[in-house]
Amino acid sequence: MKTILTFVFWGLIAFPVWSQEIVYRPMNPSFLGGNPYNAAALLASAEAQNDYKEETDGYEEKSELEQLTESLNRQLLNQLSQDLFHQEYGEDSFTVGTYSFGSLVVEITPTVGGLSIDIFDVNTGEQTQIIIPN
Repeated sequence: MKTILTFVFWGLIAFPVWSQEIVYRPMNPSFLGGNPYNAAALLASAEAQNDYKEETDGYEEKSELEQLTESLNRQLLNQLSQDLFHQEYGEDSFTVGTYSFGSLVVEITPTVGGLSIDIFDVNTGEQTQIIIPN
């Protein structure tokens, strides 16, 4: 009888026990299976903890007077350089050949599509090509 009572006792204890499946779900939406609704909360938390302050590059919005002054300066320098170019090379200024202006080498060649102007900076190695169509 004692074995039957022990069997019934353990049977009653074990019977009401249920188990459930434990599943890991990452919070971060960057990981596979992460909840995308957590992105805003995680970003806000990260920004709140961030002590790094980005340095500005010194760019400030210029006033209209400063913009006008710069525009006038550009126009005056453009007109001056055009006058000097016409004085040096005349009206037919774009003739085929290679020219040197300080560290710039300018090569003018005719192409099928028009006139090709290659500008090469000897100091930096930068190169620009301008094509003037026929």
